[in-house]
Amino acid sequence: MNQVKVKERYNWPVTILLIIGCVTIFFPLYMAVVIAFKQPTEMTNDIAGALSLPLHWSLSNFQEAMRVTDFWNSLGNSLLITVTTVVLSIVIHGIAGYAIGRSMKSSKFYNFVFLYIVSGMFVPFAILMMPLVKQTAQMGIANRFGVILLYTVFFMPLNLMLYKSYLANIPIALEEAARVDGATTWKTYWSILFPIMKPMHATVAVLTAMSTWNDVMTPLVIMSGTGKNTLPLAQLNFQTQFGTNYNLAFASYLLALIPILLFYLICQKQIMNGVVNGAVK
Repeated sequence: MNQVKVKERYNWPVTILLIIGCVTIFFPLYMAVVIAFKQPTEMTNDIAGALSLPLHWSLSNFQEAMRVTDFWNSLGNSLLITVTTVVLSIVIHGIAGYAIGRSMKSSKFYNFVFLYIVSGMFVPFAILMMPLVKQTAQMGIANRFGVILLYTVFFMPLNLMLYKSYLANIPIALEEAARVDGATTWKTYWSILFPIMKPMHATVAVLTAMSTWNDVMTPLVIMSGTGKNTLPLAQLNFQTQFGTNYNLAFASYLLALIPILLFYLICQKQIMNGVVNGAVK
């Protein structure tokens, strides 16, 4: 039999946009790597000089950046805040999403609670900043604990929406069967629903971790004066009123990128499943 050749057609507008997007992402990453390995004497004001490769590849900038930022202590604070926030978000927001999502159809009160919590997404942090600074100081939680508590509250609207949408795809028949077998609501959630929501847990974990890891403003206004710095706070040392040490700054940025990038790569298989299943009912 003669095989009919099908002419391949390319969607050039989309292809061009993808290429532009890849270049847009690759260019600043390339700049960060190149500048991080350069010596200050190799820095020039022209574009060609900035894009050129280092004459001598050296790790001296990374060593100095680690010293200036007190890297290991700052890394420990960032890990403590991020990991604790992620764990609390998965536990608390997952339970809240289950309680509200399963009760909205039968209760107007839970509809109001859901809309009230989600409305927090539209309140700018700048409006809340000064009241939160005063309240945390008065309550004696102007420290890492206060930052973790605030993060858990800040990320609740988005995470609640994700969990509620994901639970809409899980048949209620599973819970009904568990109740027939004598399982309580608490045991049904932890034994049946919680494992099923693994893709959404990964999605919530990555979104929460990235936002927490990269945030500067909340630790800056809450933890100011405590002597405890997260990595983003410590990296402010490279910026002074007289200029910015770009070589050390970019070296420090690359060091801070490694942990969150590894975490994303570990969870990426679950992320797409969580996003797709949580967005489609």
